[in-house]
Amino acid sequence: MKSIRPLFILFCAISFSWAQTNTYTISFPNAVHHEAIITATFPAVTTDTLSVRMSRTSPGRYALHEFAKNVYGLKAYDGNGSPLKVNRPDPYQWEILGHDGTVKIEYILFANRGGGTYSQIDETHAHLNIPATFMFAPSLEERPIEVTFDTREDLNWKVATQLPLVSGTTYTAPNLQYFMDSPVEISDFDMREFDVDGQKIQFVLHHNGTDEELNTYFEKVKKTVLTEKEVYGELPNFDYGRYTFLACYIPNASGDGMEHRNSTILTSTRSLADGGMERNIGTVSHEFFHAWNVERIRPKSLEPFDFEKANMSGALWFAEGFTSYYTNLILCRAGLMTPEEYIEGLTGTFNYVWNSPARQFFNPIEMSYQAPFVDAATSVDPVNRENTFISYYSYGSVLGLALDLALREKGLNLDGYMKLVWEKFGKTQIPYKIKDLQNTLGEYAGKKFADTFFNSYIYKSEMPNYKSLFEIVGVALETKAESAYLGISARLNGDGHGEITTNPKMGSPAYIAGLDKGDIITSINGSAFPNGQQFDDFLSQFNPGDVLKIEFERFGKPKTTQAKLVPSPIYVIYPSEKEGDELTKKQRDARKDWLKLK
Repeated sequence: MKSIRPLFILFCAISFSWAQTNTYTISFPNAVHHEAIITATFPAVTTDTLSVRMSRTSPGRYALHEFAKNVYGLKAYDGNGSPLKVNRPDPYQWEILGHDGTVKIEYILFANRGGGTYSQIDETHAHLNIPATFMFAPSLEERPIEVTFDTREDLNWKVATQLPLVSGTTYTAPNLQYFMDSPVEISDFDMREFDVDGQKIQFVLHHNGTDEELNTYFEKVKKTVLTEKEVYGELPNFDYGRYTFLACYIPNASGDGMEHRNSTILTSTRSLADGGMERNIGTVSHEFFHAWNVERIRPKSLEPFDFEKANMSGALWFAEGFTSYYTNLILCRAGLMTPEEYIEGLTGTFNYVWNSPARQFFNPIEMSYQAPFVDAATSVDPVNRENTFISYYSYGSVLGLALDLALREKGLNLDGYMKLVWEKFGKTQIPYKIKDLQNTLGEYAGKKFADTFFNSYIYKSEMPNYKSLFEIVGVALETKAESAYLGISARLNGDGHGEITTNPKMGSPAYIAGLDKGDIITSINGSAFPNGQQFDDFLSQFNPGDVLKIEFERFGKPKTTQAKLVPSPIYVIYPSEKEGDELTKKQRDARKDWLKLK
């Protein structure tokens, strides 16, 4: 009897666990019209009323998305199949009453956006972001989950996901948080994989290209993965020993990338044969870097992720911005981008941040707070983003650049700092506060250095001296002062008129002259715009100091103003030797170490 009792207890524990498991089934008989049929069963419900809901948010996004709008035809039943009463207390949830301890629901989902946030169902694939697909019961979020994907055998569909396999096409998750963070690609995909230190890196690709294209691209993916590993010295310990890239490079996808704990979504309309070989790899670099920075080096402000309201964090300049800094740096180090391409490619992001009036309103932390309003969020009222917002991706990227170069002047580098942050907060999975980042920088580079960086550039919105920082690695930063600047963009209509398409930059000649977005410029100094000429090309005939007489229409009424052109605030960034300047040995060595040149 003593030998039987432990087995009996184990059997009871397993049976109890199974009885407490929430189960889902999803099928796609009407994929041609972008529909899925989903059933969910919640056993052992102990409350009189069970509330189920659709998520309003998605891991990796910070805005509201209101996934409930794509759900219809909901029905609820008890354990015997008898219909149950359903109340709708708000747009996001359903209350189910009168059950017998088991609640089963069935509903139809419409899904037709293949990216990192939404789901897409058609006859090419079922691309599933879990929060956009499955209802859940908040009161049962700690329960394990099993989900069965009823695949279309007639379309040769297979399942790819970070979820661990039970059997067949049934997968499991330990709880709701893990389930919601586990996207799924169901299609006739191809897969390549390789081992790194005993862990598997899988690259799943749904595309219309050839095996040869995939093989070539996979080599680029491998170089990217291994180069990022060099920053931290090791890969994360992926759950179940596996990391999966879920890539869809197909015409019906929407360009996107979205990180998850052990996988990432990569979507693009560009095929590998049509520019995707070079242009899609940047998303691979960015999203895989998140396996460390944001998935495990995790801001406390995002823990736990809330599926019922917008998620706000002041740390996105670091979580997203520093990741953005490494995106192309990694490609350069991996030999997938030339040093000249990388250095000159810094120009656009630098000018966007440096010349933005928005820094007078918000520092990087406060820019990060704007994420719920800008991160794939939608609104119908016009906004003044040109003057009030800098993307935390870009802002953090140029600050990461400055910190890296400033550390190199001290004989250190950003890799070393990121590795220390990883050791303290990533491997331990202790969520950090911004003050922790400052203290860790102080530990790495000295308290005075850290306090100066954070007090000047993070808690305030001052800008580092990039000209002197670039000189450390032999990079030139020059203005285009000989060019004239007006401060707007315009779309030429082909009739000699041009519509202003952006809010004028605060303080620019156009702003001072009273021009505004939507105005129709009919002539400048009496001349119309030649057909086929770009607006900037038209302005290039003028010089700083020239006064333009601008005739325009606003709300159908003719108006006239004058604008005095100023020197362009736009900078160019390039390797110093490109203009004949000879680098010192110190500069050559610093650049070699920065870009890890062989």
